[in-house]
Amino acid sequence: MKKKNRFSIKTKHWIIIMTVVCIGLIALAASSRFSFGPVQQGAGYVISPFQKGINAMGTWLRDQTSGFQNAKKLQAENKKLKEKVASLTEENNKLLQDQDELTRLTRLYDLDQDYTEYDKVAAQVISKDPGNWYSTFVINRGSDDGIEVDMNVLADGGLAGIVTEVGKDWATVRSIIDDSSNVSAMVATTSDNCMVTGNLLLMEEGKLNFIQLRDRDDEVQIGDSIVTSDISDKFLKGILIGYIDEIELDSNNLTKTGYLIPVVDFEHIHEVLVIKELKNKGGE
Repeated sequence: MKKKNRFSIKTKHWIIIMTVVCIGLIALAASSRFSFGPVQQGAGYVISPFQKGINAMGTWLRDQTSGFQNAKKLQAENKKLKEKVASLTEENNKLLQDQDELTRLTRLYDLDQDYTEYDKVAAQVISKDPGNWYSTFVINRGSDDGIEVDMNVLADGGLAGIVTEVGKDWATVRSIIDDSSNVSAMVATTSDNCMVTGNLLLMEEGKLNFIQLRDRDDEVQIGDSIVTSDISDKFLKGILIGYIDEIELDSNNLTKTGYLIPVVDFEHIHEVLVIKELKNKGGE
């Protein structure tokens, strides 16, 4: 049994037919007095859906184009904002660094004013031994700047260490927290002598040890300042080392031992002052 052929007209054929009809009607209207009203009305029913569809498609395309343009505009604005944020962040970091440097230099100036009796030269730390602490470090001043071995080095309001080696434009400083360091010191309020010893392990608690303190009248108190003594061979007199944090009587009942908090921050040393004066040529 044969299947019946179904007649169908594709959409493109409909468009061709409607185009031909429209052209024919236009030609008819132009060449005769034929009343075009009824035909126009009938054509309106046929063409109107196509026109609405075309208008809807145009509106959709316009919206899509507008959305795409807006997206590109937003991307461009977002890129500019990111660049602005990056620029402001960099500028802010630089301002913070400048402020930190200004604070350090102000402290260095104040330190210079605290010891006006000494001729000093400023220097920057350019390297240090491995580890958290500035137990031994190198500065960017040397013999060309008048630096000599055994000159005292100041930082952060007090004694940082002593010069142990000198080159033309560099010098090595051993700080007072180094295990090999011993500083003849005294309590500023009583002039009682003691010895401040370096101890890197103890510095993990932020402290230094002092020993052999003679305090016969029990006048020394927690909070008293300890400074370099007048009997030191290498360290100039009266330079602040730190403040007493703990104190106890030794088993011999003659001397006392304790801990002090150093005035220098030995985790962060950037600039120092080197006192260009030697106490004498003896050894400590």
